[in-house]
Amino acid sequence: MGIIERLGKFNRVLGPGLNFKIPIIERVAGKESVRIRQLDVPVETKTQDNVFVNLGVSVQFLAMQDKIFDAFYRLTDVNTQITSYVYDVVRGEVPKKTLDEVFETKDELAQIIKGDLSESMDTFGYSIVKSLITDIDPDANVKEAMNQINATERLRVAAQNEAEADKIRQVKSAEADAEAKKLQGEGIAKQRAAIIEGFKSSIGDLKEVTGSDVKTQDVMNMVMMVQYFDALRDIGTTGQNNAVLIPYGAGGANEILQQMTQALVAADQIKQSKK
Repeated sequence: MGIIERLGKFNRVLGPGLNFKIPIIERVAGKESVRIRQLDVPVETKTQDNVFVNLGVSVQFLAMQDKIFDAFYRLTDVNTQITSYVYDVVRGEVPKKTLDEVFETKDELAQIIKGDLSESMDTFGYSIVKSLITDIDPDANVKEAMNQINATERLRVAAQNEAEADKIRQVKSAEADAEAKKLQGEGIAKQRAAIIEGFKSSIGDLKEVTGSDVKTQDVMNMVMMVQYFDALRDIGTTGQNNAVLIPYGAGGANEILQQMTQALVAADQIKQSKK
């Protein structure tokens, strides 16, 4: 936009296109752009928790066509004026907040800057289009401390996750061990049941041959003897065991063993005679 003065006094504003001025008595005093301009303002200030921080503030503004006179005559340096207002707003707002709050509310801070600038610069014929906080740069020592805090937090979370995973592994291992022992117990129980069933059949045959009654205690002794031999077998087949077998009087065990042998032989003879 062209500013025309007649005899040293403002006369009119020339827009785009073909325009004429009266020679000698009129002159072009200057030009004012109505395009959007951007001003980047670095501001150093201190937060509520005494951290020095550098903020990068970008302000987009333009001269209003209906206030070109004010934009041209009332300010000699619009950039300096906007910079001063940005300093005033930022240094008034940031000390009210901690560093974390500055990061969290930077958009809110940008809106405050825009609102205050719009109210102030409207008097001078300028409109504030947008205000942005483009950078928040704390002191180098503070940044290093923040990085250490973040690293420590990540390590803590990783350790916590590892502990949870180890806990799950231990629980699953315990469950698997319990299930294995359960199945092993069921297998042993079935094995004992089969042995007892075999003894039952042999004892029945023995009764037919001898005509005598076999006592329940005799059956229990036979089962105990089988368990005794199974235990000896397991101990003998298990590698790297520290078990020490202490000899003891085995007269009772030998007697039971003889009874078992005689009973089984008699049962086999009965089966052979029936064939």
